[in-house]
Amino acid sequence: MFKALSAKPDIVGTARGLSPRIWLLLAVAISCVAVSLLSPDRQIKLAAVAAAVTFAALILVIRGLVVLESLREMRLERHLGGLMGQDGAPCFTTDAVGVIGFQNAIAVERFGAQDGKTLVAALQDHFASPSAVLFRLQSRAMNHEAAREDVVTRRGHTRLAVHRIGPTRFLWRLEEFQDRTGSGRGAESLSLPMMIANKTGVILFSNEAMRRLLGGRPKRLDRVFAEQTLRSGEEVEVASVDGPVRAILAEVDGVGERREIYLMPVPERYEANSSLADFEHVPVALMKFAADGSLISANRAARDLIHLGAEETLGFRDLFEGLGRSVSDWLADVATERMPCGAEVLRLRRGDGDAFYQISLRRIVEHGRGSVLAVLNDATALKTLEAQFVQSQKMQAIGQLAGGIAHDFNNLLTAISGHCDLLLLRHVQADPEYADLVQIHQNANRAASLVGQLLAFSRKQTLKPERLDLQEVLSDLTHLLNRLVGERVNLRLAHAPDLGPIRADKRQLEQVVMNLVVNARDAMPEGGTIRIETEALTLRDELRRDRAVVPKGEYAVIRVLDTGCGIPADRLQKIFEPFFTTKRTGEGTGLGLSTAYGIVKQSGGFIFVDSEPGLGTVFHLYFPIHDGPEEAVTPRQEARKPMVRQGEGVVLLVEDEAPVRAFASRALRLRGYTVLEADSAEEALKTLEDPTLDVDIFVTDVVMPGMDGPSWVSKALELRPNVRVVFMSGYAEECLSESQSRVPNSVFLPKPFSLNDLTETVQGQLH
Repeated sequence: MFKALSAKPDIVGTARGLSPRIWLLLAVAISCVAVSLLSPDRQIKLAAVAAAVTFAALILVIRGLVVLESLREMRLERHLGGLMGQDGAPCFTTDAVGVIGFQNAIAVERFGAQDGKTLVAALQDHFASPSAVLFRLQSRAMNHEAAREDVVTRRGHTRLAVHRIGPTRFLWRLEEFQDRTGSGRGAESLSLPMMIANKTGVILFSNEAMRRLLGGRPKRLDRVFAEQTLRSGEEVEVASVDGPVRAILAEVDGVGERREIYLMPVPERYEANSSLADFEHVPVALMKFAADGSLISANRAARDLIHLGAEETLGFRDLFEGLGRSVSDWLADVATERMPCGAEVLRLRRGDGDAFYQISLRRIVEHGRGSVLAVLNDATALKTLEAQFVQSQKMQAIGQLAGGIAHDFNNLLTAISGHCDLLLLRHVQADPEYADLVQIHQNANRAASLVGQLLAFSRKQTLKPERLDLQEVLSDLTHLLNRLVGERVNLRLAHAPDLGPIRADKRQLEQVVMNLVVNARDAMPEGGTIRIETEALTLRDELRRDRAVVPKGEYAVIRVLDTGCGIPADRLQKIFEPFFTTKRTGEGTGLGLSTAYGIVKQSGGFIFVDSEPGLGTVFHLYFPIHDGPEEAVTPRQEARKPMVRQGEGVVLLVEDEAPVRAFASRALRLRGYTVLEADSAEEALKTLEDPTLDVDIFVTDVVMPGMDGPSWVSKALELRPNVRVVFMSGYAEECLSESQSRVPNSVFLPKPFSLNDLTETVQGQLH
């Protein structure tokens, strides 16, 4: 449309002559007459004559309409001439594409005769961007019948108004104000440099003082000022003809989204200002920075807080770090108001330790110069507490994740190892596939061990606690430990007298000590000494250490000491995390210490570590003394090993995982049992509705969609009270303990289990 307004259109259908369309119709009519004269066929002659008459009538109608339009335009121009001919403001009429039709006398005198030209061309030198202004006003007039806008011109100020006077005709009126105070010609007499710009930064007018300062007529604001954002009342740098100069910018909002900009001299500064003394002695740490990050000043409180010398002028990025992006960018964003004022916790680069400060930035203006004021608060204690909380949350999240995925992994491993057992039954050692099956079985067991370690960390493994004598347990374990440490490492065991008994899972406690001894051995590649000591400790007051609280009471303490390389301080808080290891790939999984941590915590104990690089490491294990009587072992906890024989009886197998159900069903049938299968508790209860069905034992998963294992078994036992029960689960037994305690004649079989584990457990219940 901008091009359409400035182009010269084709003149069609006007009173000045026939349009090309009429000439075309006339040519067709003459052709029809010629056909009627030359054709011998009577029907063709009649048709040609009829066509010629039709086209001639059409030509007359079109010509009549053109004449009527011409007469209407002539009457309109006479009315406009009588109405606006002597108007003191220039007036024009244009068609849809901007071609001028009528001009009053003052318009001809002011702009000259513009017959056949566009209004854009007539106003080209009158103000900036006439094409855009006229297009905008004409679009408004098409929708609202009229529009107007004030524009700044070279002669001053002009109010441009347009009215729609026909479907495609517009009347334009230019009202000029040449003596407007403060702009245009009136601004030429000002001694202050002054310019007028539009909202896009194009300079529409500059007075003589500004042109002398810049050495010519400026085009855009970005060529005059070094700053991208101009703020009234602040000091700016101006690119003058003699080089950069400083000035105070004053901006006034003009009409029509115009900006009137004035430059004033920078006032003389006085360094001995009372505000400087107030800034120096205020009891809050304050620092001032320029937009580029350079330090302007820092008061005494700030210098004392960050140990900054009075003569040091370090930049913002030289002092602080820790945003995840450049701190200089953050300061620059605040200085230029690209982002609001805010506070961040940053780390001080200076010094050896970790010092954190909460820094609040705010943009200020002093003597016309913008800067950034920083308020500092010591946040080291807060940051340390936050790091401890994050570490605690991370450990808890890892534990929950480990406990959750262990169930699914145990189901997969049960299916893999179980079907591998079924295949091994059909092969002998001489078969080529036998060795491959053994490899599959061994690796499935290794995977099950890893899952067990994850469960140990999350404190969700199945423990069988018993009353233990530490001296006896550690003495029995010494032979195995001596083989583990090798010849270059000496193992020493020292027992404290009168060490009370503890309550723990013996096998798991041995695993903890073995893990700690193996780590101590690996920390001494050149050899050394590992000591295992026990101590009877009575805490008169609670012990607070490493975010843990040890209640007062009597404890048996196990210490594992080595003279190895030690653990750096930055790694001490991470050593109990799963998969965290300092060993090379293939030398360890990073689950040893996390397993020890989980077993000790699940046993009701505490584990701490002290270490110093180059001097060695000490692990402290605290276990409460268990003075109570030994608990009787319930039938559910007995580990019976019956002789494997052909089974007899009916088994109802309930398992929602199809691969596990398929393996368990085949394993039990191989032992001679009759197996009824169900994939849910609801289906199992429906099967038991048959009163003639005799079932000897329920083998059921604990966690299933819908009704869980203990719930449906309790309901089924109301009518079948003598049926034995085997609960299976990939979770720890503790998730079942309360429910299982209410189910008589029940045992727990943890996943993953082998073919023999399953059949021996079922036979143990039945026989």
